[in-house]
Amino acid sequence: MKDQYLAALNSRANPAIEFVQWPINAQLENIGFDDKVLALQTTRVSPNNISGDDNTVYKNFNLGLHVGDCAKQVEHNRQCLQKLLPSKTRIQWLEQVHGNAVAEILKVTKQVIIADAMVTREKNIALAIMTADCLPILLISKQGDEIAAIHGGWRPLAVNIITHTLNKMHTAADEIYAWLGPCIGKKAFEVGSEVQKAFIEQGRIFSQAFRKQENGKYFANLHKIATLQLNDLGIKHISTLPECTYSQPEKYYSYRKNAITGRMATVITLL
Repeated sequence: MKDQYLAALNSRANPAIEFVQWPINAQLENIGFDDKVLALQTTRVSPNNISGDDNTVYKNFNLGLHVGDCAKQVEHNRQCLQKLLPSKTRIQWLEQVHGNAVAEILKVTKQVIIADAMVTREKNIALAIMTADCLPILLISKQGDEIAAIHGGWRPLAVNIITHTLNKMHTAADEIYAWLGPCIGKKAFEVGSEVQKAFIEQGRIFSQAFRKQENGKYFANLHKIATLQLNDLGIKHISTLPECTYSQPEKYYSYRKNAITGRMATVITLL
């Protein structure tokens, strides 16, 4: 059933939608989630046959209501995304504040949920994280009965958003698979010494995620930071989409490149 759905979605949505690819070696292990989960990453490109907001700085498929775009257009885009999911699935959105609050989702609500991560064990609830340079992180249990979505900006990572998410989950860390999505790359994400210090205080091992510049600032590697934190928590099964949002402006939104810009969504649901 999932294969048929993906084939149909591929024909409708390319090149706007990227399907999450879990580690190849996962196929060789005794995992139970392969047919129980669907996860995808949007880009700024509108899905085929869907008219996006192509006449503004937010073109074409902005999903963020908080960035100054026309609310009617954003709601239209969100409905288009909804139609790309299984018919019974509904999307849960967050008001993300770069903190470490984690919401447990039992049912989809239109009420504002202020958090930077979500966990659910319920089917047909799509957890959606919005980004435009920050790192989207998805977690799934080995048996395919629990999922989480995390907004992995440097601030949430610095205040241990991954740890707080695991504390909400029922699955042991060694039975969790992680996926790290596209974010601003290590050659583009220049930060001040205070950012580097915030992670070095967690452990000297994080020094490998920063490269010092002659101006005293650093280039930070969000993928590396998250991987080190996941490993420290006992999560070893990690897959990464190593794409830089900053250096691909035709494909991704980037807040660092254009402060007035849209947001992509990273979505995961239990089928």
